[in-house]
Amino acid sequence: MTSTARALGSPADDLFVLAGRPLRPGVAVETTSRFTDLAWELGPAILQHHAGRVRLDFARVPPSYRDIAKQLCHALLSGPLPPDELRPATSTVKRIFGYLTRFLAWLDTQPPDDGTQAPVRLADLTSARLATFEQHLRDSGVSAEGRAGACSAVRMLWRFRHCLTDGLTVDPADLASWAVPAAQRRENTTARIPEEVLGPLIGWALRFVRDFAPDIVGAAEALRAYRRPHRINRRGDNTGVAARIQQILDHYVATGEPLPSYENQPNLKFLAWQAGCHVSALYHGHRPDAVRTAAAIVGVASDSRLPVPIRGRLDGQPWLPGIPVGHPQHSVSMLSRILLVACYIVIAFFSGMRDGEIKHLRRGCLRVHRTADGTAYRWSVQSVAFKGERDPRGTPATWIVGEPAARAVEVLEQLQPDRSDDLLFATLDVTTAPHSPEARAASGKVPSGATTNQQMRDFVAWINRYCRAHDRGDGIPDVDGRPLRLRTAQFRRTLAWFIARRPGGSIAGAIQYRHLSIHMFEGYAGTSDSGFRAEVEAEQALARGEVLLNLATNHDHPDLSGPAAVEAGRRLGRFAAPFAGTVVTDPVRLRRILHRDDPAIYPGEYVTCVFNPDTALCLADRARPATPELSACRPLDCPNVALTSANVAALRREADHLTHELQPPSSLPPLLRHRLAERRDRITGYLARHTAETS
Repeated sequence: MTSTARALGSPADDLFVLAGRPLRPGVAVETTSRFTDLAWELGPAILQHHAGRVRLDFARVPPSYRDIAKQLCHALLSGPLPPDELRPATSTVKRIFGYLTRFLAWLDTQPPDDGTQAPVRLADLTSARLATFEQHLRDSGVSAEGRAGACSAVRMLWRFRHCLTDGLTVDPADLASWAVPAAQRRENTTARIPEEVLGPLIGWALRFVRDFAPDIVGAAEALRAYRRPHRINRRGDNTGVAARIQQILDHYVATGEPLPSYENQPNLKFLAWQAGCHVSALYHGHRPDAVRTAAAIVGVASDSRLPVPIRGRLDGQPWLPGIPVGHPQHSVSMLSRILLVACYIVIAFFSGMRDGEIKHLRRGCLRVHRTADGTAYRWSVQSVAFKGERDPRGTPATWIVGEPAARAVEVLEQLQPDRSDDLLFATLDVTTAPHSPEARAASGKVPSGATTNQQMRDFVAWINRYCRAHDRGDGIPDVDGRPLRLRTAQFRRTLAWFIARRPGGSIAGAIQYRHLSIHMFEGYAGTSDSGFRAEVEAEQALARGEVLLNLATNHDHPDLSGPAAVEAGRRLGRFAAPFAGTVVTDPVRLRRILHRDDPAIYPGEYVTCVFNPDTALCLADRARPATPELSACRPLDCPNVALTSANVAALRREADHLTHELQPPSSLPPLLRHRLAERRDRITGYLARHTAETS
C-alpha cells in the first residue's frame, strides 16, 4: 500500500477487520481476518447458528479497485462511520460486496475519458457514466430488484467517500434514472406449497413424529451404545464372556434368526456388543468355531438389525421389519436424518416461525399451558428472533404453536443426545461416523437454510421410494412432472394462506385450523414482532377482495338474502362501478382497490358480514373498531348478516348434519341432544325467514 493511501486514511494491513463487532463464543479477534488478506472470513461475526459460510473474496475484484473495495467493506464492518450512517449487519455487507463486485468489474472495462490506459478513477465518474452503468444493468436483463440492489451498493461509494482514497464525487441518487429501492414493503412473492403436495407431505411428517419416532429414537440410543468401546478385563480373561457369547449364539439358533452381518460375514463386533465384551474375545479358543457353526445353521442376514422392537404401525402392520446399523434406506443414520427433517417440517408449518428462529430452538424451550385439571390447551416455545432486530445476537421471543409442533420439539429432545450445545437441530451424532473429521466438523452445528432445503427434497425422495417399495399410492406427487423444490420460506407463507383462506379445508380435520389459527395469529407473545399477523392479514385481505370482486362483477348480489341483503347490494354496486367491464388479477392492484374503496363486507362460510359498528353484536363491551370481531360473531342474531347462495347451502348442510346426529337410536346425552336440536331448529327457522323470497 502506498504512503499516500495511508495518509488518506486507508486502514493498516495488519488491522483486524472484525475488531469491535460481536463475535461467536470462543472466537478471539486475533484469529480473524486482517485487512491485508485476499479473502475475509466473516463467519465469526455471524451470530446466527444456521448461517452458512460467509466470506468476502477480493480476488473477484479487479486489482485496480481491490483496495477501494477493501476500504469500503472495512468501513461498513468496523471502521469509523460517516455522520448519520448506521452499522449494517454482516450479512448486509456480504450482499453489498456482491453488487459492488459487479459494478467494479464493469468499470474495469470502461475506457478513461483522457484516452490513456489508466483505470478510470471513481472521483472522475460523471453522472453520464453512472447512467451508462444503470442502462447496462437493464440491457443485461437484471431484475428490478437486482438493479435496485446494485445501484444502492454503488451509492455507498458516495455515502462513504470520506472513508475512501478514491470515492464518487457525484451522488448517483440525483440521476432521474437511478434505480432507488422502493421504500414501501415489497409484495411477498414466495410461492406457497401446492395443496396436492402439502397434504401428503404433512401427513408423512406427522407419521414420523407421532408414530415412527419411538422406534427411531430407540434405535439411535442402541447405536450409541453399540459404538461405545468395550474394554478388556484388566486380568485379560473376561470372566463369563464365553458363556455370554454362547448364550447369544444359542438364541439365534433357537429362534432361527440369521446372524448379523458385515460385508456378508458374521458381524463379530455386533455379537460382541450383544454379549457385552470386546470384539477380541470372539477370536479366542473355540469361539470362532462356535460362530461358524451357528452361521451354518441359521445363515447370515443381509444387515445387522438393532434389538429394538418396531412398535410403529402403518395400516395395522409394522412400518419396517427392523432398523439395522447400516442400510442404504433404513439405517439408523438415514432414519434419524429423515425424522429430524420431519420435525422441521411439522414445526415450520404449525408455528409460522422463520428458518433461523426454528434453528435456534434449544432443549427446554417448550412450555405446555394447562387447565386446573391438567388438560393441555396451549403450547409455546422460546427461541431467538433476528428479523428487524438491531442486535446481531437477536432477541429472545416466544411463539404460540400447534400441538403437533410441540410434539416435534419433544421428539427432538429425545433424539438429540444430552450435551452442552443443546440446539435441537444440531447435526445428530448418529448421522456421522464416530471420531471422523466429518463428525468433528459438524459437532454442535445446525444446517444452513440451503442444506435444509436439500434435506427436505431428500425426505420427499425417501417417502416416494418407500411408497414404491411397499406398493403404496400415498406418496408425495411431482409438480409439472418433477419433484417440487421445497424451500424453508414456503411453510410460513403456506400457513398464512391456509389460516386466511382454508380454515375448513382438506387438512383441517387433522390439525384443527379453527382453534390453531386463533392462537398462532397472536404471533409473538414476547418482545419482538414476528410479522406473521401482517402476513395472515394480507392473505385474508386478498382472499376477501377476490370474493368481493366476484360478487360485484358477476352480479351475484341480487341473489343475496338476509337482514342486510339490501345494504350489501348497495355497497357492492358502488364497489364494482370503478372497474366495470375489467378483470383484476394483480394482487397489488386488488389491495389498492380495497384500501381505497373497501365496502366493509366480510364473506364467510356460513354468513356474509355487512359490517356496521352501530349495530354489530360482536362489538359488545368493546371499543368501536374499524373491523368486525369475527371470533365473537353471532350470525343468527346480528342484523349485519347477508346470505349468499353458498352461505345458504352451508347452513342447510349444517342443519342436515345435526338432523342426522339426532336420528334414533342415539347415544348422545339428553342435554347435548337438546342443545343440538335447538341449534338445528334455529338454523332452519332462520333460513325459512330469510330465504323464502329467493327460494
